Amino acid sequence: MAKPFIHWIEAHGHSAPWWFLALFLAASSLMIWRLEAMSARGFEGTILGTLVMPYCSGMGNLIFAFILGRSGGSGADVMTNSLVNNVTNMTLILGLPAVIWGMNVLPKKKADAGGKKKKPGAGNAAELNRLSLLLTLTAVLFFTGAVWAMGRKGRLDFNDGLVLIGLFLFWQCFHVFEVLKANVRQGKSAINWMLPVDLALLAAGAYAIYISTDWLVGWISHIHSGFVSAKHLGWLSGWLMVLPNAVLAVYYAWRKQPEVVYASQVGDAHVSIPLCLGVFALYQPMAMPAFFHTGMLILLGATLVHFFFVALFGQLPRIAGLALVAGYGWFLWKGLLG
Repeated sequence: MAKPFIHWIEAHGHSAPWWFLALFLAASSLMIWRLEAMSARGFEGTILGTLVMPYCSGMGNLIFAFILGRSGGSGADVMTNSLVNNVTNMTLILGLPAVIWGMNVLPKKKADAGGKKKKPGAGNAAELNRLSLLLTLTAVLFFTGAVWAMGRKGRLDFNDGLVLIGLFLFWQCFHVFEVLKANVRQGKSAINWMLPVDLALLAAGAYAIYISTDWLVGWISHIHSGFVSAKHLGWLSGWLMVLPNAVLAVYYAWRKQPEVVYASQVGDAHVSIPLCLGVFALYQPMAMPAFFHTGMLILLGATLVHFFFVALFGQLPRIAGLALVAGYGWFLWKGLLG
């Protein structure tokens, strides 16, 4: 069924890559649209960002790892893809909204029209969001640290892949039970007649992402000169797959939901590291790129910055956002020119 559609796009000649790029972005938008609908039916706040969003925004990274693992591609490209994705999320994508809109997960208490303060329930919810975010940031530190420790020998093998996937599955099981407990407390369920429709649309979006990613990877792999070439496949694919994350960040930052902005970007890091790396390592050993240690240190440093400010102040100050954006510039310089 997909082959006639692929041939139809390829018939556009030199514009075919743009068509597949548009397909990738359209499929990602479809998944985000249904994700927003699901958020009103039990998957809210940091739970939405940690449990559901990562699969939508990180689907491209997962498919990229699967395609290269199946086809015997370069493990260094998969690691580069994951590092570019995660470092961009934790520095640029979170830093810019902090500079423009502010990233306060503990909003100040406001008085109502009668001069009375709002009920403490709102403050409790914000504090719970902050604690969930701190737990998620802690997981990023552990997952990244585990990959750094395993990768010090110069590669990740089959056994390392099993461990990384096991860590990810344990983390997801933990959050499934968190959703169930939250819904029991609130007396509601995330399951209704629209759930099969949402799942079908999400599956359609995932398949479209697979088609577009598979074609774009094959197209770039046959280009051997210039910046847009096989040499920079990991960087180019990482930036492409960050675009849905950027859309999520801008949308929810504009809606003044910084807890979802935070959780979606931090949660997406769990799909790239450790899940994508683990999936590839099951196919073949993964070699580490030259800037592996530098990328890991930048990622760990950015995560510690977020943890420090969220734990002590409940927000990411604008000056810290600017520092993270500058840190991303250093990451690009070290990775591409260093």
